[in-house]
Amino acid sequence: MCGIFGFVGEGLNVQDLINGLKKLEYRGYDSAGIAIENEKNISIYKKEGRIYNLESEIPQLMEKKISTALGHTRWATHGGVSDQNSHPHTDCTGKVAIIHNGIIENFQYLREKLIKNGHIFKSETDSEVIAHMVEENYSGNLLECVIKVLHELNGAYAIGVIHTDEPNCIIAARKGSPLVISAGNNLSMLASDVTPILRYSKDVNFLNDGEIAKLTNKGYELYDLDGKTIERKPIHINWDEACAERSGYNHFMEKEIFEQPIAIKSATIGRLKDGIPCIKELEPLKDFIETKLEKIYIVACGTAYHAGLAMKYFMQYYSNIDASIEVASEFRYMNPKIDGKTLTIAISQSGETLDTLEGVRIARKNGSHVLTVCNVVGSTIPRESDSVIYMNTGPEIGVAATKTYTAQIAILYIIGAQIALWKNMYSEDIKNVLCQIESLPEYFNTVLGYSQKIKELSKSYCGYRNMMYIGRRFGYTAALEGALKLKEISYINATGYQAGELKHGPIALLDQEFPVFAVVCDDDIKEKMISNIMEVKARKARVVAVGIEGDEKIKTLTDDYILIPKCEQAVFPLAVAPVMQLFAYNVALLRELDPDKPRNLAKSVTVE
Repeated sequence: MCGIFGFVGEGLNVQDLINGLKKLEYRGYDSAGIAIENEKNISIYKKEGRIYNLESEIPQLMEKKISTALGHTRWATHGGVSDQNSHPHTDCTGKVAIIHNGIIENFQYLREKLIKNGHIFKSETDSEVIAHMVEENYSGNLLECVIKVLHELNGAYAIGVIHTDEPNCIIAARKGSPLVISAGNNLSMLASDVTPILRYSKDVNFLNDGEIAKLTNKGYELYDLDGKTIERKPIHINWDEACAERSGYNHFMEKEIFEQPIAIKSATIGRLKDGIPCIKELEPLKDFIETKLEKIYIVACGTAYHAGLAMKYFMQYYSNIDASIEVASEFRYMNPKIDGKTLTIAISQSGETLDTLEGVRIARKNGSHVLTVCNVVGSTIPRESDSVIYMNTGPEIGVAATKTYTAQIAILYIIGAQIALWKNMYSEDIKNVLCQIESLPEYFNTVLGYSQKIKELSKSYCGYRNMMYIGRRFGYTAALEGALKLKEISYINATGYQAGELKHGPIALLDQEFPVFAVVCDDDIKEKMISNIMEVKARKARVVAVGIEGDEKIKTLTDDYILIPKCEQAVFPLAVAPVMQLFAYNVALLRELDPDKPRNLAKSVTVE
């Protein structure tokens, strides 16, 4: 969704505001804008498109010292992409400016009410109603005013509000959308995540739903919706600013693909030793797992769903534990059969995905223990879960998930192995899988060494409008993720299918203009996969395949291939991930697209 950044204090200029906003552009890049508080008024600058469009409009301002400011980068929901609909929004008087991430569900009712009272709106957005409601309700105390306004808002929000009558003050609040604050050295800051703050402070507070913060140059104060003070110590963040920089790579996505050896090591260290799981975060669950656990629900969206699907197959193939996976947006409305004997595993890179968060709430309401796998410390989903395992991969800026996907699968397998161990289902096969996960850093380095070959191969497929990915069992999970990566950043219509389903409809699509990416796992059903490739070739479709070194059949049956070192079938979705990621990345570049900023997408989805 949208990215928000603001500060109040001393020593910063407009360039600092812009630089902070750039670190949040992955959250939305339809438009960008800033609000600067002056002595008696607020100056607004905003522009449709990327932040550099805004930057090019105000070169004379970059060195200007400012004490109070708000910045916003937009992912459009209500109202088209335009200068007019860009944030910040102001009231009729120009004394109020607001930035907002989320959706105000009752904005139409509020807008009509405000118009009847004489307010004039300048945009089509739901967000603008907040500025006018502040104007309508202000009587000398901005904090009290914002609290009153919040009681009338339905929906999700993270907001920042400034008012010229109360200089050097920002009121911030959240419900459903992430917001983090920090203070120190005569400077207070708010942001959608920690990345713009790390340059100035590593001690932060993540607001909970229904919390408000008053920021001044002396620090911040926390309140609830009744105006009562909240006392809470900040959290120390171990990431440094360099983690959120490109470090010489052309794109964040490229950097994060090549960070996977380090990311996997960071995710698994201390949790796995010689093929034996040892996750200290799970110890409080040992009795529950041994004596009560009957079913596992996995709840996730997008790439995290594909990681969860791999865990489902892992649990079903290597144990007798009943594991199922649901897309979080469906799980919310399917009346899931969960109780005190159910473990719900929520997977979310950001920890802010709204559908997954609501799934967590439903699971806990029905008596399930909720375990979350997440990357962002202090985010909402971990805070509302019973247990959390952090991935420790460092920030992932690229919109298309890469290193967090492989880290998710690795951690989920270790969780699954730990559960199997406590349920007396641990086997030599599971141990072999986990031993290979321990060696993944070296394995990934080998696969990433094929990057030039993958780049050359991509040239043969960048001109197609459609592509089909096929696989079986663990290969199917990889096919789904490969197709998602290609469609996300290259805009090629790519779809993943179970290879056995080809003859039940999808094969009708295939011809010379519809190539197929075959994911060929070295397992007991490999020959069936080979038959599927032959069916594809009979329809004159071009085939590119990824398989295991030494597979002569793939070499002879396909038009193009990448062969990777041998691995256990359960490890295959991890092993082939860098190949699929690099393929999609290079196709996007050949199509002259920015893989870090795919159209219509944002890193964290905090609305329905």
